[in-house]
Amino acid sequence: MAQITLYCTRWCADCRRAKQFLEERGVAYREINIDELPEAADVVLRVNNGRRKVPTILIDGRYFACSPFDPYQLAEELNIPLHFRF
Repeated sequence: MAQITLYCTRWCADCRRAKQFLEERGVAYREINIDELPEAADVVLRVNNGRRKVPTILIDGRYFACSPFDPYQLAEELNIPLHFRF
């Protein structure tokens, strides 16, 4: 699978849900906290038409926002199963 980068904040509930969704499915990702990196916040604003939408996800050179969190959208965008097995 391609590398996944999540642009997030610590206080964002949608970010926590997206990370949990990926972790439950064993999907590796890199997290970038936009509150700590102004240049990352600039990326989020640029790719979301001036809106600070988190999580914003980068995969295969393509950005998309998953805000509000939508497990169906995230599974489809990343081509991963919606449900996971224990």
